[in-house]
This record gives sequence, structure tokens and C-alpha cells, in this order.
Amino acid sequence: MKEKVIRDKRGISPVITTVILVAVGIAIAVAVALWMSGLVGLFTRFEQLEIKNRYVDAYTNGSFQVHVIFSNTGTTDTSVDSVLVNGKPYSAWGSTSINATLPLAAPVGNQKHLLITIPSGAKSGDAILRSGVTVTVTLHTTGGKEYLTSVALP
Repeated sequence: MKEKVIRDKRGISPVITTVILVAVGIAIAVAVALWMSGLVGLFTRFEQLEIKNRYVDAYTNGSFQVHVIFSNTGTTDTSVDSVLVNGKPYSAWGSTSINATLPLAAPVGNQKHLLITIPSGAKSGDAILRSGVTVTVTLHTTGGKEYLTSVALP
């Protein structure tokens, strides 16, 4: 006995197939576009501290008052997590102090005023901070960047 192979000529119409393929293509294109815009936004954000001004008040009460005024001109918030004086943490210079608690938040567009009080004759190893010495202040951020400025002690 011969078996008859039944051939079903029914199937998805070409119009329905086209609609399904177009819908899937659009869904994939939207997903890729959203993913790419998220990546582009992630990689184009940056921090940028701009030191607007720095100066030293005249020697008063046995200390120098070093003022550093800066703002974040980047596109993402950051924080200053350490302050270095001549390449060493400010606390390595004896009773040197700052007017802020670290980390010091630096939101985009905000200006900050950092005051570093350095007693005359502050020592760290063989180095001494006194009148006539140039002091380099480094602001280190949580983003891993360092921003330097220098002032001479009067």
C-alpha cells in the first residue's frame, strides 16, 4: 500500500511575515539605540576641577592661611578625597589643618573654598614651611585625578 504524503499548502501569508519581521527589526533597533545612548552618556561624563583663585593671607597668629577657590566645571559630580601639601598629606605637616571634612563634595557648577592653615615652621622630614617657600597644593579626587596649584608663603 502506498502512503500518501499530505502536503499542506497552508502557511503564514507573506504580508503577515513581513509585518512580523519589521516589528522585530524595529524592536531590536530601539533596544540597540537605547543601549548605545546609555554607553555614550556614560563615556562622555567627566570631572574637571578648575582652580579659580589661590592666595595666602599675610602671616597672622603664627600661621599662614592658604586659600584655594575651585569649582567643578565638568559634567559629573566628584569629591576631593585628599589634600596634599608639597606632595605629602596635609596632616604630615604637624598641626596643619583644613576647613573641611574629607571627602569634600564638589557638585557640578558649585564653587568651593578650601582654607589650609599652615603654622610657620611646619616640618615634614627635612622640609620646613616658612616665609619665602613655595607651597604646591594638590587636590586629589575620587575620580583619580589631581589638580595642582602653587603659592609662595609671604
